[in-house]
Amino acid sequence: MHLKCLNSELLKAEAQRLGFSHCQMAPAEPVPEEVQACYRQWLDEGRQADMHYLERYPLMRFNPCQLVQGVKTVVSLALSYHPGSLPTQKGLAWYAQGMDYHLVIRGKLQKLMQSLGLAGSGFTDTAPVLEKYWAWRCGLGFLGRHTQLVIPHLGSAFFLGELFLREESDHYDSPLTPSFFSNLCGDCHRCEQACPSGAISASRIDASRCLSYLTIENRGALPTWSQSLLGECFYGCDRCLRSCPHLQSDGQPPIPEFRASDQLLSMSPADWQSLVPVRYSQLFRHSAVKRAKYASLMRNIKAALG
Repeated sequence: MHLKCLNSELLKAEAQRLGFSHCQMAPAEPVPEEVQACYRQWLDEGRQADMHYLERYPLMRFNPCQLVQGVKTVVSLALSYHPGSLPTQKGLAWYAQGMDYHLVIRGKLQKLMQSLGLAGSGFTDTAPVLEKYWAWRCGLGFLGRHTQLVIPHLGSAFFLGELFLREESDHYDSPLTPSFFSNLCGDCHRCEQACPSGAISASRIDASRCLSYLTIENRGALPTWSQSLLGECFYGCDRCLRSCPHLQSDGQPPIPEFRASDQLLSMSPADWQSLVPVRYSQLFRHSAVKRAKYASLMRNIKAALG
């Protein structure tokens, strides 16, 4: 059934049933000029390193109507991946312990739209969408000093997804802070202090110094200075995320798709160092870890564990 006006309470209830921890919405309007200018400056300073895809499609990135024709409402949804008391594999960032979140969230967004007969499109980290801006605008949380979105009493251990819908909503939510650039961190600088490479400064991040970027997106050699900073983790980092005082588990275990498999948990440092391509494919068949190709992962393992 096609809804002439979006029933916000019904949408939020269905999102919760599908496992999303937060679901809120805002009118689909162009991104404010001050946010656009800050993003352009970040690119001009080269802080995106070689992630040149972040430079593409600026019209779509800054105006939802350029991405989805006739869009009236943007819905931002969060899905927690906090492992709680469950065991994790030390070598991998929390978000990469289970299935590829792109597959999981895309499937849930499709189910959400189909169950309510919604018209529009769903995205999760695969389109020119300013995800953190829309999550702030919809009132999910605020931009932390580490430049990740922080949801109070949850932290940043969650994935974001968006629905760009052609229906107007019967209710729109409000941001938690008056500006996208104002935060609720107060005098807390734990994330800056926890970052071993100094990638976070003045609420800005330099990707070329971020260990997550270097071990996942970077296809070149690891800088010599970074190798001694990896610790046990050779895919991602999580140190700024885990240091945030807002980081809490809601007491619920992660959905089954985000739990580490027994095969992954059984891997020892020696197993990682002797990892062969066939085993790599078996372990990460439906995993976000495949973002780092086999050669890059072995580069990281050698630096961290060799």
